[in-house]
Amino acid sequence: MLTVMQTDGEPLLALEGVQVHFPVRGGVFMRARGVCRAVDGVSLTVQRGETLGLVGESGCGKTTLGRAVVRLHPVTAGRIRFAGADITRAGRRELMTIRRDLQMIFQDPAESLNPRHTVGGILEEPYLVHKLGTAAEREGKVRDLLERVGLPSEAMPKFPFEFSGGQRQRIGIARAIALHPKLIVCDEPVSALDVSVQSQVLNLLLDLQRELGLAYLFIAHDLSVVRHVSDRIAVMYLGRLMEVGPADEVYGHPTHAYTRALIEAIPILDPRRRRQLEPLEGDVPSPIDPPPGCAFGFRMGHPRYGESIGKEIALEEVGKGHWVARCPCCVDG
Repeated sequence: MLTVMQTDGEPLLALEGVQVHFPVRGGVFMRARGVCRAVDGVSLTVQRGETLGLVGESGCGKTTLGRAVVRLHPVTAGRIRFAGADITRAGRRELMTIRRDLQMIFQDPAESLNPRHTVGGILEEPYLVHKLGTAAEREGKVRDLLERVGLPSEAMPKFPFEFSGGQRQRIGIARAIALHPKLIVCDEPVSALDVSVQSQVLNLLLDLQRELGLAYLFIAHDLSVVRHVSDRIAVMYLGRLMEVGPADEVYGHPTHAYTRALIEAIPILDPRRRRQLEPLEGDVPSPIDPPPGCAFGFRMGHPRYGESIGKEIALEEVGKGHWVARCPCCVDG
């Protein structure tokens, strides 16, 4: 049964059973020999002005899901609704309009910014594509964008390689907010930055959210960072959701074994506080050949794994707005 988790009111973004599968090809004629189930049935909502943190280990499918939301990856099955419209199969002309309200900040600004264009040209491009304003008006808007993200207008004639990683990410943020979008997908926007710079960029994102009324789908592998910025947290493993709920509830009372393992992996900086870390055992199963039962129970070699084979592990509400994929391997009781 399809269950879409949402709070009160019509959501800005609603994912309904979204699947993103990629063919695995091989042989002389590169024929499809299998399927990689990168995202395998995700249902989520994001409200207006909300930050939903999407967290999980590398390879769990969270970046693929974010790219599917902005339609950089085609959706194999399921439905994506944005601002009340079904955008799952939207064509190029429809996407042109949709992307004024739906933007993305990429993980590596060095790769997402065109090295042959100046900063001024990069930030002017959205206005040129959508035919907005005169040359003088566009120049004024670019100056305003730079000021808003904490960069001087003298940056306009320079190229991306002339800036630090944190400054390049500020340029990427400026490009994302240029058209005043409603939702921004943030794909690990601080993971490539120094720790001291991470806090500056996170605070900038929070300030812009308050100022512009933005909603974020914030993707990260660090649950401590996600907790700092998120209203709700969704935990993802091998293409599926394990737990979804209010940030304080998920962090303070984790119900799924995988969520607890992620929280236990967060370093404690106080040397007076010690805990016995139990690192995750086993390897992450392949999305090309996933196990027939609970993927996390299979990885851990749980003695009750056999009980999950052949069963649909559905998300169940264990508290107000708190959902968990219940199976005998990972959830007590």
